[in-house]
Amino acid sequence: MKKIYKFLVSTFCLAMLCGCTINVGTSDDNTVSNKKDETTVTTTQKPSETATETTTETPSADPVASLNDLSSSKVVWGPGTITDHKQPADPVSLQETFGKYNGTWLLNDSKSICLTFDEGYENGYTPTILDTLKRKNVKAIFFVTYDFAKNNPKLIKRMIDEGHIVGNHSYRHLSMDEIDDEKATEEVEYLHNYIKKNFNYTMSYFRFPKGEFSQRSIALVNNMGYKSVFWSFAYADWDPDNQQDKDTAYKNICNSTHSGEIMLLHAVSKTNAEILGDVIDDIKQQGYTFTTKI
Repeated sequence: MKKIYKFLVSTFCLAMLCGCTINVGTSDDNTVSNKKDETTVTTTQKPSETATETTTETPSADPVASLNDLSSSKVVWGPGTITDHKQPADPVSLQETFGKYNGTWLLNDSKSICLTFDEGYENGYTPTILDTLKRKNVKAIFFVTYDFAKNNPKLIKRMIDEGHIVGNHSYRHLSMDEIDDEKATEEVEYLHNYIKKNFNYTMSYFRFPKGEFSQRSIALVNNMGYKSVFWSFAYADWDPDNQQDKDTAYKNICNSTHSGEIMLLHAVSKTNAEILGDVIDDIKQQGYTFTTKI
């Protein structure tokens, strides 16, 4: 009886801490009931009153009853070096360990690749990237921050209208394992509410800023109805002032393909924007297809 009482108390405390959760991917109104967020979000664009709500596919997962028993230690990882087009070791291991929290590093489909872009801010290349994707008939996932969404509403609308997935890359781009549960919840909820309110679009994919997470933080995101999407390939492309030349970057990307790859590229990279079309052609010639289904 004491154990049941302790469980109920801990569950109640968690509910009070995290507030209400987000239901994503249903036909009901998915706006989070959070008065603080509703009154502080600044609206820059109103959705059409007749617009149909757009949502990504909702993963099914059993929520973790309590976070208190889970580790808050940072999980240190990296995709590592990819040789002979083999799946890198860390993503394989992490998928096995954290898959129960809806964490994904690799696709189940061996001949598919998921192309993703992180959008912390706009550096002038996203329109070119979207033009190339449209020309090549390829869909991608764009993980956007609140600042990007607020400052680039036309690009968000274009992503949605052209069939891409818009993912949640957090409100302030904080390391989720270094903040408390209340702030971590706000990092997800604030942007979720903003996108829902301004674009009538419900997000269900989350990417941890810098890929930094803990067992506790990934469980918290899972409890909010999100799937956490990491990656199995990335390269140093995030610094606009320190870009690889086109030939080196092209070979780096195309020589690293592997089954079930989730590819991370940064849209601030001029090099990425310039070589994207050739990269897509090369990957297709290797026998892969592109997908956003995770």
